[in-house]
Amino acid sequence: MHPNPIYHDADAARNLGYARERGFGILAANAKNGPQIAHIPFLLDEAGNVADLHLVRSNPIARALHEPMTVKIAVSGPDTYISPDWYGVPDQVPTWNYVAVHLTGVLELRPQEELRDLLDRQSAFYEDRLLPKQPWKTAKMTKDVLDKMMRQIVPCRMQVTGVDGTWKLNQNKPDAVRLSAADHVAGYGFGAETDVIAALMRGVGEE
Repeated sequence: MHPNPIYHDADAARNLGYARERGFGILAANAKNGPQIAHIPFLLDEAGNVADLHLVRSNPIARALHEPMTVKIAVSGPDTYISPDWYGVPDQVPTWNYVAVHLTGVLELRPQEELRDLLDRQSAFYEDRLLPKQPWKTAKMTKDVLDKMMRQIVPCRMQVTGVDGTWKLNQNKPDAVRLSAADHVAGYGFGAETDVIAALMRGVGEE
């Protein structure tokens, strides 16, 4: 998280909404040999209190879950390099604009009997975005194959205890300067989803 509070102007509802919609993040946990990382899809409930996810049984984080542990899920959004030349004013420096939301909480294993329901809810959440395609469901799989695959993963639940977000969109610049940079990002920027972050830069103050 960027330390400058000007980039933390999004409220909890916006940060949680962004994390919920994104539905994918980096799970980080402490371990004896250093941090452990897993890239995971997750489901965040409407209240923003619970994130459900699954891990491969052999994942080091899953192996360490013999008792609940404090973890973070980092949700990355669009990002882009900003050239000082794009501001149109002197004495600027390069920077990187980005959106990121961090969920802090306590992760625990859930009973294996909950796994099928979790998989059904996860697939429904993502498949709904592909409509009018006929949604894929676990019921389409051969039972023996599905059972074998489910034995390789474990259901987990994170009780969310904190949320923070960085929306670094040149809020520290005058409107004309920020909009000039946004135009250049849209035309020449590189990073991830540069058209999205350009739109966010243009919309500063309109949320």
